[in-house]
Amino acid sequence: MNRTVLGALGALLFVAAGMFWWQGRAEVEPGDPPPAEIEEPVIEPETLPSADVSGLVGPSPPEATEATREQRRFWRYDRDRDGRITRNEMLSTRTKAFRKLDKDGNNLLTFEEWATSTADKFDTADRDRNRELSPAEFATTKPKRAGKPACRC
Repeated sequence: MNRTVLGALGALLFVAAGMFWWQGRAEVEPGDPPPAEIEEPVIEPETLPSADVSGLVGPSPPEATEATREQRRFWRYDRDRDGRITRNEMLSTRTKAFRKLDKDGNNLLTFEEWATSTADKFDTADRDRNRELSPAEFATTKPKRAGKPACRC
């Protein structure tokens, strides 16, 4: 009994799909005839348009405002300039750093790939190769600070 009901439902689904497919075929409509050729007026090159612009004043140019540091940072992330930062816009700036860490290029970052940068930093700082960092060696791992901008006097 169940097989019969399921078979009937399956057959009805196939018939319905066939009907939609049969009725949904695109037909090519006959095109309109090409437009009759219209003769364009001949403009003589000696007659140039002119206008009396004496006394007219155009709009003033827009004022450029100095953006704050936070506004400039916001605009760097807001790629589509809609005034909102989506998650994808926020993460898009990190793809270069991710590609640098993803050594095998499979878009999966394993612990070993992530730890490679730290291990490389440790190996570079360990000058005497004793697998330990002295305070002087550790001081070389300090992040480089950006220099102060020159005075804009």
